[in-house]
Amino acid sequence: MARFLAAAALLASPAAAYVAPGSGMPQRPSALPASSAAAQPMLFDFEEPAAEAQSTGAFGVLAAGFGVGAVLGWLNSHKQQVAGVAAAATVAMAPVAANAWVNYEGLEFLGGSDRVDINNANIQAYRQFPGMFPTAAAVICTHGPYDNVGDIFNIPNVDPKLTAIMKKYEKNYVCFPANPAYFIDRVNNGMYR
Repeated sequence: MARFLAAAALLASPAAAYVAPGSGMPQRPSALPASSAAAQPMLFDFEEPAAEAQSTGAFGVLAAGFGVGAVLGWLNSHKQQVAGVAAAATVAMAPVAANAWVNYEGLEFLGGSDRVDINNANIQAYRQFPGMFPTAAAVICTHGPYDNVGDIFNIPNVDPKLTAIMKKYEKNYVCFPANPAYFIDRVNNGMYR
């Protein structure tokens, strides 16, 4: 805490060295005739700072130091509230980071219903069908895109047991056109549970 007070006092000290314009600055003479202005040397009248101005500056620095200390003490005792307000302000001021496409017509078939889109659904969507995950689901997800549901039965070199499992749930498949936003993440979208 002492370091904060010392830092605040150092930050506040340049304010005491500030000289207001006009107090110690030379005054320009008023309109003088051109001949007399060139002939007479310019004399500047400097004023000595008053003693009360110096004591006011020191008092101001001291008051600023106490004020900064009081603010830092209050912030220290209200850390969570200040952090919450700062976080809320950051979220409120941040621009919209992601422009997600939420109007995808087949969104419910990506794993939110008992029907699965074979072109766009992630491999995890097949967990609801016993025997499909991971092997039969991987066969469907690693091939494609498909034009219709029947195309999954034409995948070459598939074990007939896997084909039988896929055929068992044929009524649960739909086939929407492959959407680049979903098709690329069918095997691994980073969500493992």
